[in-house]
Amino acid sequence: MQDTNTHQLTDWLPTTNKEVKIRGWEELDVILFSGDAYVDHPSFGPAVIGRILESYGLRVAIVPQPSVTDNLQDFEKLGKPRLFFGCTGGCMDPMVSNYTASKKRRDKDAYTPNGDKGFRPDYATSVYSKILKEKFPDVPVLIGGIEASLRRVTHYDYWSDKLLPTILETSKADMLVYGMGEQPLREIVELLQKGVPFSSLKNIKQTAVLIDQKIEKLPVVNGWEDVTISSHEACLKDKKTFASNFKTIEQESNKLKARRILQEVEGRTLVINPPFPTMTEKEIDGSFDLPFTRLPHPKYNKRGPIPAFEMIKFSINIHRGCFGGCSFCTISAHQGKFIASRSQESVLKEIDKVANMPDFKGYLSDIGGPSANMYQMKGKVQSICDKCVAPSCISPVICSNLDTSHKPLTDLYQAVDKHPKIKKSFIGSGIRHDMLVPEFNKNADPKELDAYTEEVMTKHVSGRLKVAPEHTSDPVLKLMRKPSFKYFHMFKERFDKINIKKKLNLQLIPYFISSHPASEVEDMANLAAETKDMGFQLEQVQGFTPTPMTVATVIYYSGYHPYTLKPTKTPKTKKEKEDQHKFFFWYKKENKDWIKNTLTKVGRSDLLQVLLPENNSWKKNKTSHKVAQHTFDDAIPFNKRKKKVSRAPKNRR
Repeated sequence: MQDTNTHQLTDWLPTTNKEVKIRGWEELDVILFSGDAYVDHPSFGPAVIGRILESYGLRVAIVPQPSVTDNLQDFEKLGKPRLFFGCTGGCMDPMVSNYTASKKRRDKDAYTPNGDKGFRPDYATSVYSKILKEKFPDVPVLIGGIEASLRRVTHYDYWSDKLLPTILETSKADMLVYGMGEQPLREIVELLQKGVPFSSLKNIKQTAVLIDQKIEKLPVVNGWEDVTISSHEACLKDKKTFASNFKTIEQESNKLKARRILQEVEGRTLVINPPFPTMTEKEIDGSFDLPFTRLPHPKYNKRGPIPAFEMIKFSINIHRGCFGGCSFCTISAHQGKFIASRSQESVLKEIDKVANMPDFKGYLSDIGGPSANMYQMKGKVQSICDKCVAPSCISPVICSNLDTSHKPLTDLYQAVDKHPKIKKSFIGSGIRHDMLVPEFNKNADPKELDAYTEEVMTKHVSGRLKVAPEHTSDPVLKLMRKPSFKYFHMFKERFDKINIKKKLNLQLIPYFISSHPASEVEDMANLAAETKDMGFQLEQVQGFTPTPMTVATVIYYSGYHPYTLKPTKTPKTKKEKEDQHKFFFWYKKENKDWIKNTLTKVGRSDLLQVLLPENNSWKKNKTSHKVAQHTFDDAIPFNKRKKKVSRAPKNRR
């Protein structure tokens, strides 16, 4: 239970009529509906939007997790807002929150007190919006958050196994805000406060609307160019047509000077306006400096802890965005590929607030972002970035214009640790290990990279450092927009040297994905053999889950790579996925006969000898992987070595 003794109920946005009356309000300007429980914290999008609107002088209330199974009174209890309703499915796409990769109902919902399930409907944004439009047809509904953002155009929905139109069509909402909402909301509110009707707001950056061109014309905006993609109906008829759309969508989403995207959808025109420029340091500081209580609403005190909040309660987000552009990841599609970093002053101000919380014991769980080590990184020459259409700044190689210095981040860590109430600050966010390998990150000073790596390993890790090579196959990694696995070998070599030098006894924990597009069973066998040969018994693994607005999902559905339109195979059946996943767990008794038969059939006795050697020496000598001494041969990708390898891993401690 959270200590709320230092707060008044009015420190949170009101959630009930009683709380509205306590504030002395007779009318609300905006009412927000969210699929998450209300946690007043800068890591929870609905709270951020509420605080942003409040900072504009608006009277804002939030209805968290409204019931959709009763008489729908939660949608009427606060009445009509003066300006608009806002709807979001929450911090995660509701389908990811509700279902596993195998489409089974999850037992827990991390954004609900006690992890209880059943408080968030499937496709929550559409469900909430349609109810509001039915009950209050004259009140505008604005949708946002990751569910709306990633479903803003024709997209494949894995859970229904269908191609769906823009969520504006299915939700009946009046406007969609995609990406981070601060900048478009500021402009929307300014215009509404000047008396401009909501129905006239068609050309706000970073928003999308549906226009019936039989009734109204497309607005002309000076300096904007248009690009028309294939209609939703054309996508339904031809998978290659759907795939070809994605290249345009992704490139325009990541450009600083993007074109407006137009798509015909069931007789109307979807208009996706260009994004705002990346938030400045002052703008992002302003967002994080808002008066958050950093606590769940007191209404949840007797219902149990909220798992997602417990995980980030004592963590600090230092930037947004990710320039990795991984094919399976939605971060850049939602937050953008350009990094928006907070100032050191803003970060330290938040840390001071955390350090003075009643139950803080001196340990920060994370100082990070989408990727921990991208803080303050941006293009050296802005005009080059302005013209760039590449979806990734580091694939297939690191852009020569990208400043990849880790010194500002090292300096920030050291400044944080000087705080008198901080005993230890951990880095819980994923670290891009490839960015710490000088052979790959040629832009940076190797000494700086080593200094950062040593700083993290000696002061910011609790026993285990987690990184994400994702796969060992170069063709699969290329499609993933991830670097060759050889760079993981190189990073591990540096990791081991520091481990020994500093007598740290740390473990390196790699993440891997099975059933990704282009991954074959033999690739997974190689992955199992190579990681075993390095001394790993894998723990952090998952099957690929297709989510909207990613290259990998487009390939999964269509069978074509959107940039080349060449056929690309993806494991899709339950058996194919299970077969790939089994190789992660080659050491389990129930998988051994299957592995033996499978590798014998494809003539890979060399891999069989590594995974299941007849003398079973690996099992006899197995200890948890901590430190491995390496020969030069260990830095060569397993499937490219000249000699077959049939020995057990050596010198594990």
